[in-house]
Amino acid sequence: MDRIFALASARGKAGVAVIRLSGEGTWSVLAELCGGLPPARRASLRNLTWQGEAIDTALVLLFESGHSFTGEESAEIQVHGSMATVQKLLQILGLFEGLRLAEPGEFTRRALENGCLDLAQVEGLADLIDAETESQRRQALRVLDGHLGRRVEVWRQGLLRAAALIEATIDFADEDVPLDVTPEVLGIILQLAESLRSELESSRQAERIRVGFEVAIVGAPNAGKSTLLNALAKRDVAITSEIAGTTRDIIEVRMDLGGLPVTLLDTAGLRETSDAIEHIGVARAIERAMAADLRVFLLTTPDEKPSLELQDGDIAILGKADIIGEGVSGVTGQGLAELVDLIQQRLSHRVPDSGLLIRERQRNAVGNALGSLVNAERLMISGSGAELVALELRATIRFMELLVGRIGTEALLGEIFASFCIGK
Repeated sequence: MDRIFALASARGKAGVAVIRLSGEGTWSVLAELCGGLPPARRASLRNLTWQGEAIDTALVLLFESGHSFTGEESAEIQVHGSMATVQKLLQILGLFEGLRLAEPGEFTRRALENGCLDLAQVEGLADLIDAETESQRRQALRVLDGHLGRRVEVWRQGLLRAAALIEATIDFADEDVPLDVTPEVLGIILQLAESLRSELESSRQAERIRVGFEVAIVGAPNAGKSTLLNALAKRDVAITSEIAGTTRDIIEVRMDLGGLPVTLLDTAGLRETSDAIEHIGVARAIERAMAADLRVFLLTTPDEKPSLELQDGDIAILGKADIIGEGVSGVTGQGLAELVDLIQQRLSHRVPDSGLLIRERQRNAVGNALGSLVNAERLMISGSGAELVALELRATIRFMELLVGRIGTEALLGEIFASFCIGK
């Protein structure tokens, strides 16, 4: 396998730039640049030279095979972060035979292929790199730390036990094995099925943390929705006007509310209208508001009823407090902090229940595993042949292995690593 190198830190001028190398024989490259090798896994100050020319003074770190991120012999060079220094060193590294620039995600792909990470951890790493809020960081780190992989291994061991018991009755019917394994096998199946259902039920909140919650601001025309959105966003993202029906399309603003990723939606004012374009805007507003995780209804009078049925967690509050005297105002900021706190509280209640399945691929694998497990349960209860039960248990095990990438990963890798930067 080729030796690879790449700039691992951001491009552009910086205090320090990090260049990574990986692959068998990587240390020999460092030996030529440093005039000798420092101890492994100890940051050492070295003068980098090439053909008698001084390049820079750098911190050099060496990692043995089996003790690096990729699982291969690896190294990191930390140089001063000037663009000229980085470019010169990358140019020199490109001159070494068998050493080439890494492709996007190639370091992580080698970690996967060498068994240092499973596929779920790779996806967690990608999400950690993309994390914009504290909740996204915590969730991605849980997956990267291997929580999902360890849970899958517990599930898998239970399945292997159940499959072994069933297959023992098939292959060794005349030997000294339990004649009726149904109670133990059925117990394993029921317990595991409940665990998978629980994980699937909590996966939606995990997905919302990953991609963001949607909060729709809903109300009648001129209720102050666009003004409120501008105040929350702290910039003019929506046109405001005294003319009713100014907002016709949905305006989205992505924000960090108390560590939660939130997309605020400014929707068209809800009313009956003969204007064909406004009618489309109202229909879209209703559809998007009903699909949102939370709705904030801005009311124009204390006795006004919300234009849509309130769902669990929804907020109804008076708008234009600068005129009415109570509620929230995007003009003066009255009640703004309290509204933000309330939105954060309503969404935060959903976060502790979030699971470890953060991607559609993972949910599909667990859903398919649960389907096979339910089939196995049905077959056992109906007294069908042990061979059929064994087939369903083996199918469940395969879906578990798909989940962590032990089998069938090749078709997924191109899509996954396309989101990685070079040097990771």
